[in-house]
Amino acid sequence: MAIPFDRSFDAPYEVIQQVSPLIGRLLTDNPGPFTFRGTGVYIVGRDDVAVIDPGPDLPAHVEALKHALAGRRVSHILVTHTHSDHSPAAQPLKAWSGARTYAFGPHGSGWAEDGVRVEEGGDMAFVPDVRLRDGEIVAGNGFTFEAVHTPGHTSNHMCFALKEEKALFSGDHVMGWSTTVVTPPDGDMAAYMASLRKLLPRDDAILYPTHGGPIRGPRPFIQAYIAHRLEREAQILACLRDGVSTIPEMVARIYAAVDKRLHPAAARSVLAHLIQLEAEGRVGGDGARYRRTASG
Repeated sequence: MAIPFDRSFDAPYEVIQQVSPLIGRLLTDNPGPFTFRGTGVYIVGRDDVAVIDPGPDLPAHVEALKHALAGRRVSHILVTHTHSDHSPAAQPLKAWSGARTYAFGPHGSGWAEDGVRVEEGGDMAFVPDVRLRDGEIVAGNGFTFEAVHTPGHTSNHMCFALKEEKALFSGDHVMGWSTTVVTPPDGDMAAYMASLRKLLPRDDAILYPTHGGPIRGPRPFIQAYIAHRLEREAQILACLRDGVSTIPEMVARIYAAVDKRLHPAAARSVLAHLIQLEAEGRVGGDGARYRRTASG
């Protein structure tokens, strides 16, 4: 099942655009291989607002965000997870507005091992004022969020469901332009798959990822996301069947058509799958070479 990606997203940088009656979006000028066109900062509410994923702590971006929020009261700052393209601007925004920060918790473990930069890195300085747990409600003047814990991309990843519009702010958990990077040790493929399946029975009408455009009719899209991961798992097992036993060899074979700048991230994703397969008893190995077991 092919994922129906939509990469047509386009928006002006550092200017707020209204995307629904309650939701505005300001696109940060930080495009890249892992941020797509940039970080989409969501501003939810009317006179009183919540800001979701304030973005990187870049002076021009922080000033543009303040300008967009002028005349409104920021009552909540919500953070889906602590990568440096999502959470660092929470600190200057908090100092300027007086709003408290809300998230699952600080960064978990690790970001890029062995000097390999595979995404935007961990924001180790961020600690939320209010630590949320799965199912908790965050209410403001005219908006109500349900916290939906979705570990996998990071252990502290949290989506936020806006009840008034049946809209889920999915952070990097589900994105419309690309698959999600799952990077051990903090990224966990088994947790990620469970978190994808967790979204299937929900009644969300639309997803707003932090990168790229919205996903309408999210259930079949999420099903395609799951199918893609199961296909990747099958490709890894096929590699092992054919004697392709190291991660670099698997990446060269499986991701031959993918931009080589993304191969380090692909290697981490393959590692995440192998860790899951080892835990399930389907694969064995010594960390350098892997093999299928009798049950694999």
